[in-house]
Amino acid sequence: MGILAPVIILGTIGAVFGLWLGFVEKLFAVSKDPRIERIFSLLPGSNCGACGQAGCMGLAEALSSGDAKSVTCPAVHDQERKTIAEIIGQKDIHKEKTVAVLLCGGGNKCKDNYQYYGVKDCLAADLILKGPKACAFGCIGMANCLRACPFNAISMGDDGLPRIDRGKCLSCGKCVKACPRGLIAIVPRDKNYHIRCRSKDKGADTIKVCKAGCIACGKCVTACPAGAIEIKDNVAEINYSKCVNCGKCVTACPTKAIGKEA
Repeated sequence: MGILAPVIILGTIGAVFGLWLGFVEKLFAVSKDPRIERIFSLLPGSNCGACGQAGCMGLAEALSSGDAKSVTCPAVHDQERKTIAEIIGQKDIHKEKTVAVLLCGGGNKCKDNYQYYGVKDCLAADLILKGPKACAFGCIGMANCLRACPFNAISMGDDGLPRIDRGKCLSCGKCVKACPRGLIAIVPRDKNYHIRCRSKDKGADTIKVCKAGCIACGKCVTACPAGAIEIKDNVAEINYSKCVNCGKCVTACPTKAIGKEA
């Protein structure tokens, strides 16, 4: 009996606390919307934050609660987008298909100012005399965009420039934010031609440091039958809403600063 008494007492106390905890759990339990898990299973799970929420679960919760009015995830596929819209009782909203593109054709065509031996980071390199490249507007080539991409859609080419795999790119925009020089843009996926230069230097100065730079000659403007190109701040720009993919701008460009998607 000497050892039995404390066992009975402790067992009784344990049972009482167990029953109390069970009661409290039932009393204060918060029911979870079953649609959250269904929606979450249809999202890519990359937690890139491009939708404006704190990851995919955040978007799933916002959609189920009504805080998010549409499927704002740029990486979700069409079928999943439609299914999610059905779950939350909304009509599927057509979303223009987009893709990330690089707006620099420099790389090894651009002269170097100096040899850089520091941290392989575009932001760090940019702090030292605006980076090792002679063009202060061009790609630094330290692959910040590659590291930021959650879909492994970016690799570095032999020319020192990022290569964006259009088949893998889901247009989340993480690479856009990672590039300190704004050289990656999200554009309509069905547009094939892009100005691969963002230099605002005068044409003569641009071509001195980069063979692939835009010299703002305006020949592409004249060649474009849709009026989709204009010169702003010494560099050509394409208005994608007007571009008809004819490619005449590429033929007219003397420096090949306009690129065509493969």
